[in-house]
Amino acid sequence: MATTISSLVTPPALHRRCRSAASASAPASLSFRAVAARPARSRGLALRVAASSAVLEAPEQVAARKLYVGNIPRTVTSDELRSMFAEHGSVERAEVMYDKYTGRSRRFGFVTMSTPEEANAAIESLNGTEVGGRTIKVNVTESFLPNIDRSAPEPEPVFVDSQYKVYVGNLAKTVTTEVLRNFFSEKGQILSATVSRVPGTSKSKGYGFVTFSSEEEVEAAVATFNNMELEGQPIRVNKA
Repeated sequence: MATTISSLVTPPALHRRCRSAASASAPASLSFRAVAARPARSRGLALRVAASSAVLEAPEQVAARKLYVGNIPRTVTSDELRSMFAEHGSVERAEVMYDKYTGRSRRFGFVTMSTPEEANAAIESLNGTEVGGRTIKVNVTESFLPNIDRSAPEPEPVFVDSQYKVYVGNLAKTVTTEVLRNFFSEKGQILSATVSRVPGTSKSKGYGFVTFSSEEEVEAAVATFNNMELEGQPIRVNKA
């Protein structure tokens, strides 16, 4: 009986060899199944990438047919901009840029044509032409800027300061630097004008400044414009 029991006990050395053999054979089976599965996933991924590549364009390819259109009248809408360019090819998208605070056109927009050839044809035909009394500028966008903030404030013209200056207060929120400059220019010669804004935005602070070349012009401006109505509000004008 003792002999029978001892014959069922696995000797330590033999136990180690059996365990080693089992350890060596198990990964081989697992490795075989993993290798069989990976190529299928890789092929599927490759097909998906290939399909995506067939649809997506490189940024520089998009930029080659995307046009900047500047100095357009404020009355031009996105639909009118599309119609203007549709005469020169197929328009994929046309968009006039608006100030997010005032809702006014920023006098420029973007048009995407179907091909670079159509974009070049539109440039040759429209760049330098007159629309609504303004000479428009049309050119290919110089670079593709995916993170551009199109609602950012419109850049202000450079303000020419002078010792001959008036303060203009109680301005309506819709009054821009251009509106202020045109308003004062109707009655005489000015050097420059500016509407003060909240930093980093297009929000008006409700006041601005206009500069002149002489003391006489300043006095004439105060006498002429003080309490006049601009954009529905009487403005205050006094020496600054």
